[in-house]
Amino acid sequence: MTMKVAVIGGGIGGLCLAQGLKKEGIDVTVYERDRSRTDRLQGYRIHINPHGAQALEECLPPEAWEKFKASCGTGGNGFGFLDDQLRELLVLDPDPHHTHYSASRISLRQVLLHGLEEIEFDKRFERYEQNGDHITLHFTDGTTATCDVLVGADGANSAVRGQYLPHAERVDTGITAVAGKLFLDEDDDVRTWIPEKLAVRANSVIGPKDCGMFFAMHDGLGVTEADGALFDNTRPYLMWSYAAKDLEVHNGHDLREQIARRIRNWHPVYERIVRESHEEATSLWPIRTSVPVAPWAPSRVTLLGDAIHSMTPMRGIGANTALRDARHLYLALTRKDCDVVHAIGGYEERMREYGFAAVRDSLRSARQFAEGGAAARTMFKTVLRVVGAVPPVKRAMFRDHGVD
Repeated sequence: MTMKVAVIGGGIGGLCLAQGLKKEGIDVTVYERDRSRTDRLQGYRIHINPHGAQALEECLPPEAWEKFKASCGTGGNGFGFLDDQLRELLVLDPDPHHTHYSASRISLRQVLLHGLEEIEFDKRFERYEQNGDHITLHFTDGTTATCDVLVGADGANSAVRGQYLPHAERVDTGITAVAGKLFLDEDDDVRTWIPEKLAVRANSVIGPKDCGMFFAMHDGLGVTEADGALFDNTRPYLMWSYAAKDLEVHNGHDLREQIARRIRNWHPVYERIVRESHEEATSLWPIRTSVPVAPWAPSRVTLLGDAIHSMTPMRGIGANTALRDARHLYLALTRKDCDVVHAIGGYEERMREYGFAAVRDSLRSARQFAEGGAAARTMFKTVLRVVGAVPPVKRAMFRDHGVD
């Protein structure tokens, strides 16, 4: 198939797609607004579930796939629910049937850039014009480019979506989160006071009312190549986040102190983790979500990842859904002797189904995590304890946990 594909946005989904298309000999170029390969050296741990792992393995060249696996964390993929006093409510053991990975967002992006020369940096997309089968791209620096297929992978504030599907909305959930990192390599003593249950699995903490916390360890290797040089972005850390409905904190002030005051009556270890985290690694996240839209007529323009179905971070599936998009679009565009618009339409039909289902599930999880009065929280904790005490019920209720 002879065609030229332009991908707007060099995030996880866009780069995964580009790697797959390049591997199949498709002419593809990524246009990224960052100025260099090392501009985006920030971010938190990502849990890569089986869908995400399948996309990476199929789209990446073998050496990059091996780099990815080598860079991942060493922890298990279990999951726990705790209360505000560090008591276990329910523990889900690692899944023996599916492989999960704890990835550094920084390392993953560098792996996805590995060997990919088909990327132009410092290119901020402005608009496109379509004339039959050909599309002209316009950038804010006054330059243009042409393609046969345009893929908007430019994130939640997608300029491609703004032009292509202007009715597709993102809305404020009313939930705000603060996230931070406690680095584990600065003080030999730090690992001694972190409870084992916080170190061996990810944990969701059910707060007394209207709030929750999340903890996950990342202890990977993550040495990757960037611009020909080796660097180590792998400082081991314990990631934490706190979220609440109508959370009022002041960005520019010490976010750690503001959250520490809110949890001062919780188990002391939670407050200590927050207070001893780095101020520079603490950030404020207003939680927004996309609104599912009705099917649209397919064309030579399409979208993937947050550009079409951005979601809350509460289920940890946003990056995996973007990777899943990349895989399905890669398979659609590389199918032999297919009509391009028909292939994109098939991808979009499938993507809308699982993508917007993920949006709905994520929003429901966000509300369960950050909303709910004391009575509702007490009932939920009781349910978790009962489910944890009856293994067949636990297996049935959490059969697909971490896989979706």
